Amino acid sequence: MQLMRIGPSGHERPVVRVDEHTYIDVSDLVEDYNQAFFAAGGPRLLDEAVSARRASGAIHRFGTERVGAPIVRPHQILGVGANYRGPGTHAPPPREPLVFSKAPNSLCGPHDPICIPRGSTQTDWEVELGIVIGTRSLYLADDDAATAAIAGYVLVNDITERSFQKERGGQWLKGKSAPTFNPCGPWLATADDLGDTSDLRLWLDHNGTRRQDGTTADIIFSPAHIVRHLSQFMVLEPGDLINTGTPFGAGKDLNPPQYLSPGDTLTCGGDGLGSQRQTVTAAP
Repeated sequence: MQLMRIGPSGHERPVVRVDEHTYIDVSDLVEDYNQAFFAAGGPRLLDEAVSARRASGAIHRFGTERVGAPIVRPHQILGVGANYRGPGTHAPPPREPLVFSKAPNSLCGPHDPICIPRGSTQTDWEVELGIVIGTRSLYLADDDAATAAIAGYVLVNDITERSFQKERGGQWLKGKSAPTFNPCGPWLATADDLGDTSDLRLWLDHNGTRRQDGTTADIIFSPAHIVRHLSQFMVLEPGDLINTGTPFGAGKDLNPPQYLSPGDTLTCGGDGLGSQRQTVTAAP
């Protein structure tokens, strides 16, 4: 199943994607794809109704409505850094996941503009596989339990201001949390819909030039490992979002480095996860 939210920012309604052109409206069945939805059972709550509506032809066509993030602003957004093998990764792999947090209100829709914050000189891109948590989790015993705690997967672009991240002291949070710094979607793919996540292709174009083109086969810590690991230190709530790291080819990896400017465009995508397109704007 592929969950989407469409409509103006702050007034999205939940739908289930059928294909590129059509969807099933479920806004009369669930309030939204929020913490309560995932805690009550998540996508499986919709199985019977979606099947019945599909069979009866209660299907709508996508129009020009905005596509929002497929989940409501989560309780928390967490990320994992340095989580891919590949060219340019000369340091030994970390022994444990390198974890940071992002402000939950950095979440935005997959096609919303990216706003470069005031004082920025190094705003960068990172296409990633995102995990959405399905059940409240603490001290998960093994990777099987962690996998069972995952509601689904999303495409994310972990926008980062590198000078804020590395030169302003303190935590990475400073470079990760500006408004619009976490485009998400266009849909949440359930585990049964997406299938094996061990070799998904992720790609990103900057101004029409391919910059990232990798696969999750190069990931160091798997989604299950990440979820289990994080649960040893904090409670993961239903609807929480975890960004799992990015392949080589972020702006910082290029020679010379390249960063975003107003008017730039980013397009990114992932196997089974859809694609995003953003235009870059300057802070007001």
